[in-house]
Amino acid sequence: MNGVIVIDKPQDFTSFDVVAVMRRLCGQKKIGHTGTLDPMATGVLPLLLGKATRAASLLDDTDKEYRAGFQLGYRTDTQDITGKKLQECGQRVQKAQIEAVLPYFRGNIWQIPPMYSAVQKNGQRLYTLARQGIEVERDKRPVTIYELILNEFDENTQSGVLTVRCSAGTYIRTLCADIGERLGTFGVMSSLRRTRAAGFSLEDAVPLDEAKRLSALGTLEQKVRPTESLFSGRPALRVTGAQARRFCNGGALSLERLSGLPGDETDGAFLRVLSPEGSFLGLGAVDREKAELSVLRLFFEEGN
Repeated sequence: MNGVIVIDKPQDFTSFDVVAVMRRLCGQKKIGHTGTLDPMATGVLPLLLGKATRAASLLDDTDKEYRAGFQLGYRTDTQDITGKKLQECGQRVQKAQIEAVLPYFRGNIWQIPPMYSAVQKNGQRLYTLARQGIEVERDKRPVTIYELILNEFDENTQSGVLTVRCSAGTYIRTLCADIGERLGTFGVMSSLRRTRAAGFSLEDAVPLDEAKRLSALGTLEQKVRPTESLFSGRPALRVTGAQARRFCNGGALSLERLSGLPGDETDGAFLRVLSPEGSFLGLGAVDREKAELSVLRLFFEEGN
């Protein structure tokens, strides 16, 4: 089985837990995912099956979208409500104040990764050190917040909900904590639901229990999307039979001999390469200096 199946991850499951369940349901070991979700988080978790796992490294920088709950007034060691409460602040915040500080967090910003994260420091995961009660200095990391909207805020409970569209590597927990600090108080993330990842939305996702039911019926494969769907936003190029054979054998294609090549593709850009019949062969990278389309990744199946 090759392709993509989008799972709506349930709460209290790690991403690896979901992968383990799907390996059993699909009857195959070669399954990966496009980005880890914390156990408390729910939502879109695209899983790569079979040859689609070759796409994993090409999806690291795809945008993500979340609906995040937050609570003001205290901070924890994990920056979310699952952690140990460290400090409280009695200062009350009004909705207008939150709206006023959000512009500071839109665009390109810097974040310090939380101690409870998988980031490595001197060869050790930060969460391993944190569980030992050790806190170390962490380097700031650049992230981009494309969209940040306050959906609701209850001034009585000092809790609210944000919509966040951001670059990969953004810590929503840290964003909630930093917003709290900017407001002169503390903040923690109270809930997290990923609504979009790798071009897929909640409408595309299958709840894990539903996946189990479909597996029992023998119809789970109907929910598997083609690998090509991961790159639906990239231009497509249909090649001749001879070019297809050369490409599938790892050979670069001359740009001059390609018909229908988008003229605005910059050096290093990649596009979908299709057979004369329209089958997805793989991804090609434009090399203007060599005037060729090199093989970036092959996904074709024998017999195409």
